[in-house]
Amino acid sequence: MARQVSGVNNRANAQLKDNKSSGNKSGRSKKTLNSARSVKSTSPFLDKWNNKVAIFVAFNIVVVILSIVYFFYQHHLENIVITPLNLPKVITKSGLDVPTRYWGTYRPGSYFGMRTRSPEGLSTGIMWFSQKVINNRLDIRHWCDQWDSVNHYTWLEHDGENFGIQKIDDKDYYLVTSFVKQEFNSSPGPVSLMFYVYATGDADFDPLVVNEGHLRSIDGYAETVGNFSFFFKEIETSKTILKYNYLTAETPSLAHLKETVMRHHALFQAKERTQLQILGLIGDAAAYTKKTENKYKPNFIVYQVTFIPPFELEVFFESASFRNRVTKFLGNTYNNELDNYMKNFEDKFESIFKLRAKGYHPLDIKPAYATLSNMLGGIGYFYGSSLVQSVHNKDPVSYWNAPLYTAVPSRSFFPRGFLWDEGFHNLLILEWNPEITKEIIGHWLDLMNIEGWIPREQILDAEARERVPAEFIVQKNTNANPPTFFLTLERFLYKMKSGSFPKDTVFLKNILPRLKVWFDWFNRTQTGMIPGTYRWRGRDSQTDLELNPKTLSSGLDDYPRATHPTIDERHLDLRCWIAFAAGVLADIGDYIGEPLEKHRETHLYLTDNKLLDKLHWSPTSQSYSDYGFHSRNVKLTKEKLPYVDGNHNTPQTITYRVVNEEPALRFVDNFGYISLFPFLLKIIDADSPKLNKVLSDLRNPKLLWTEFGLRSLAKTSPYYLKYNTEHDPPYWRGSIWININFLAARSLNYYSQIEGPYKNQAKKLYEELRHNVVSNVLKEYKRTGFIWEQYDDETGHGKGVHPFTGWSSLVLLMMGELY
Repeated sequence: MARQVSGVNNRANAQLKDNKSSGNKSGRSKKTLNSARSVKSTSPFLDKWNNKVAIFVAFNIVVVILSIVYFFYQHHLENIVITPLNLPKVITKSGLDVPTRYWGTYRPGSYFGMRTRSPEGLSTGIMWFSQKVINNRLDIRHWCDQWDSVNHYTWLEHDGENFGIQKIDDKDYYLVTSFVKQEFNSSPGPVSLMFYVYATGDADFDPLVVNEGHLRSIDGYAETVGNFSFFFKEIETSKTILKYNYLTAETPSLAHLKETVMRHHALFQAKERTQLQILGLIGDAAAYTKKTENKYKPNFIVYQVTFIPPFELEVFFESASFRNRVTKFLGNTYNNELDNYMKNFEDKFESIFKLRAKGYHPLDIKPAYATLSNMLGGIGYFYGSSLVQSVHNKDPVSYWNAPLYTAVPSRSFFPRGFLWDEGFHNLLILEWNPEITKEIIGHWLDLMNIEGWIPREQILDAEARERVPAEFIVQKNTNANPPTFFLTLERFLYKMKSGSFPKDTVFLKNILPRLKVWFDWFNRTQTGMIPGTYRWRGRDSQTDLELNPKTLSSGLDDYPRATHPTIDERHLDLRCWIAFAAGVLADIGDYIGEPLEKHRETHLYLTDNKLLDKLHWSPTSQSYSDYGFHSRNVKLTKEKLPYVDGNHNTPQTITYRVVNEEPALRFVDNFGYISLFPFLLKIIDADSPKLNKVLSDLRNPKLLWTEFGLRSLAKTSPYYLKYNTEHDPPYWRGSIWININFLAARSLNYYSQIEGPYKNQAKKLYEELRHNVVSNVLKEYKRTGFIWEQYDDETGHGKGVHPFTGWSSLVLLMMGELY
């Protein structure tokens, strides 16, 4: 930029020199100026006037130059947020470069949806509906939705790569879907089942239709797959089949498949039944050909069969490279291969988690299979761009288009990637398949921009964006998320050092440069006002509509912090995350022979217990705490608003916060998960009396202890189970969360194995906590068929989003005692 400015100034000086020598186009003006210059010593007035003109011209040129420089600098600032980090990518292989993971159930938000790991390629899935027509309403099942009233759905077994078998209980009937790279089975009826194929990009379809709408096969071509075929094979149950049908259509995107199907349905009378069927190109191949000639090019084909259960459908897919296969992968061949994969899955599962060896009952091992399988079956592939914003952008802008291979917290409610969730997810995935974990970490780190920032929530394509409220779509580059991938990497290092995993210094060397930039971003953007302190950005300091302004960037959302956000805040959990990350970075450097002395020094500085106690130990509550501008007496109140436009029928109210005590800089004494972070991340010295106090508080039923796990906020807190607004129920204000309970069990296990005066106390607490959490999650799974987002601290009942087989699946690591 400095060189560009210099060039502009040189050109401006040359132009000014030319103006002085040549003057204006008018000859008279030229002569006058020349005369003024020649009589400079005898005409002070003209000399002064000429100097003023020169200064005026020079000033305006400088203004123009500065404006140009400012314009380019502003443009530079606006583009920083969408500029990729200029370091080698971690992920260098994609698509068919990794054939074992090219096809998969990578649309976790669908009940059964598969796609290729490529920006443009094929996607398949199923829809179905019961032929119970109520008010002409078509109740199609397609996207996972906890309001669908589906009793439950779960992957019974899934290995993340080769096979999966899923059971869906839709009240009157079951659907069983399975794939071995592919099939699904499907009771009072009748029921209509639809299998579809959708293609992006420049793809061609050629359907083969026989017998009045019976679609038998689909041939086609897609650039990323080549020539391909889908073949539909029905088992001999023709007496139960009421109707075949199919549809070819154009649809705007993967997000509009269900709506496209609904636009092409109508009621008709068949066999004394009123049925809903697709009204597409019904059994008329000539019509398809005619439309093709008129440049009608469908990107969406639906196969529909209406039947009275039971019924079984097999769909066989092959690409060009397997076209000469003699034996089709159908029938007994398919079933035998599926059986082999299931046996291998169960054998591998026992070798890793050793649940049979630990004495678990078979009825508890089946839910454990499902726990792992739903984590693996919830891995998705997304391609697109985030909407992001910095302080330099007036409006949101699009990040660059990129792929993301990631697990998701919930197929029904959060079928997209979340940064801090993903570090927890991969603690489990790592034990099963480290290659998948390495790919996931690489995809996330490749989303880092030049600042070192990674958008915390990834909403990358039309199907994902369709399911997110507008207020959460835009990601701001000031906001962080806990760097939980360092939890995964710490475990990865341990497994390599212990010989459980092959030594992989290549992967670590590839990711280390990006990890350092990420860590530096935290230390540049999230620091506090005094050394050794940190502060989450993104809290709203202006609102009076929340009981306690949320801290979404921390991942703990409505957990109560200082009531009045200011730059003086000290956030305990963030400080602990940075201390932990610095230590793992230094360990990686040592392992690969590239010592990181500054990171080691940072780790030692931030884990110094004396400094920690000085900044975060509250003498009032005798616990670790946040610090900030805080009032200890606030409440929500309702107020009626004046009637508007003479409308007296619907009184209007507003709910806002009233502050009954003036805030002051003080420790924020709300005992809960945040108070535990120095313990959760193993920062407290094993011989510290503070550890004894934390362990004692941990077991206190009036604080966090329950027979189902540790609640998130003590009953003694004024925020316990309090709504944050009129409509926002408590979230991290009392409920039991499995990810934090896992960290607590992990730390108790750690302190029970190292020398210190509180070793036996930690061991006893570990055994109790592990039993409470595991038994309750299993009990609730058997009762409801789901793993839940959170659990009630009074009853142990699952609550919140379901199924939530993201970090709640860490219960499996607690069962296997893999920390």
